[in-house]
Order: sequence, then C-alpha cells, then structure tokens
Amino acid sequence: MSPISREQLSQQLHWRYATKQFDPQRKISPEDWAALEEALILTPSSYGLQPWKFVVVTNPALREKLVPASWGQRQAADASHLVVFALKKNFGESDVAAFIQRISEVRGIPVAALAGYRDMMVGNLFKGRDAAARVVWAVNQIYIALGNFMTCAALLGIDTCPMEGIQPAQYDEILGLDALGLHTVVVGVAGYRAVTDKYAAQKKVRFAQADVIVTL
Repeated sequence: MSPISREQLSQQLHWRYATKQFDPQRKISPEDWAALEEALILTPSSYGLQPWKFVVVTNPALREKLVPASWGQRQAADASHLVVFALKKNFGESDVAAFIQRISEVRGIPVAALAGYRDMMVGNLFKGRDAAARVVWAVNQIYIALGNFMTCAALLGIDTCPMEGIQPAQYDEILGLDALGLHTVVVGVAGYRAVTDKYAAQKKVRFAQADVIVTL
C-alpha cells in the first residue's frame, strides 16, 4: 500500500482546525468511526503500556449534560462523536503484568522470557517515580493519543476539536468514571463543521518555520 503524498498530508493539515460549530445532523459513518477507534488503539505510548481508556459517549442525554461541564460549549452535544481521554487512576504493577501477558499472546513469547522487560518497566515507573510523577507521565501519553486521533480524523476529512475547557470532576461524576477507576484528562469531539462556523474560512496562523524549527 502506498502512503499518501506529501501534498495530500499538507492539504489536510491546512484544512483541519479546532471546529467551533458542528452540524448536529451529520454523523460519522460506522466504517469511518471504526477506523478512528483503530487509530486510538494503535496510538503509541511509553513502553507500549497504554495507561488510558477512551470513553466514547453516545447517549444524547448524557451529551447534553456535558455541555454545562464544558463551560457551555455546544461541541460536546452537537459533534457526531465525543471521546473522553481518561487515565487509569490506579495504574499499577498489575497493568504491567497484563501488558506482558498480552505481548506473550500476540508475539508467542513465553512470559518468563519477558521478565527483564517487566522488571525494567516496574523499576522505572514504580521505583523511580512517585504517584504524582506517574500521573504526569500518563497525562503526557494521553495527549499523544489525542494528537493521533485529530490527525487521523483530518486525513479522513473528519473535523475535530480538542476540548481542555471542561470541568474534569463534573465529567467524572456525570459519566460515572470514578466507579470505573478512571479520571477525565481531556476531551476530543469529531464530526463535520457547520456551514455557519466562521472559523472554517479563516487562514491558519502559525509562526514561521525559522521561529519554531531548530536544526543542530
């Protein structure tokens, strides 16, 4: 399979923007959404440990409840899909063990042969960092997933908006995430821009290459 061209990549990255108004009548097809879920699953993470859950909220009533928890931003209800990027609050050595088991299943490697890798991860994450540092680490991984989600959506011609302007504790309460051992970090919504969104036609503003790229 041939990769997309450089021109196509540039075109889609220029086309995308943080969509302010979504058309609530336009929905992402099941096939395209399945591709975006696969993109989330395939997101890279430190050691491959994936210290996250992606909570896809489809219930319209819940989506409306999330609008006040999003400082009134209608994207939370009007976009086709909403994803809560949540961290595992009690991420621990059992998660490392589960990942080692998964490696064994997928690659056919005996668990015992992965002991050194397991010990390295445990040492770095649980002996070399306190709980607060692990939260920072997990949040950093989650933002990788958000960026990957937005870029993959753009390549499919699907609009997105990252939403940090939310009240995470209220999201947790409305969605019952505490009971699942999860905590909201950031939200990503996806769908199709409304024709009334004036921001769609505005030129993208970025600093010049010389201002942001340093070559040593």
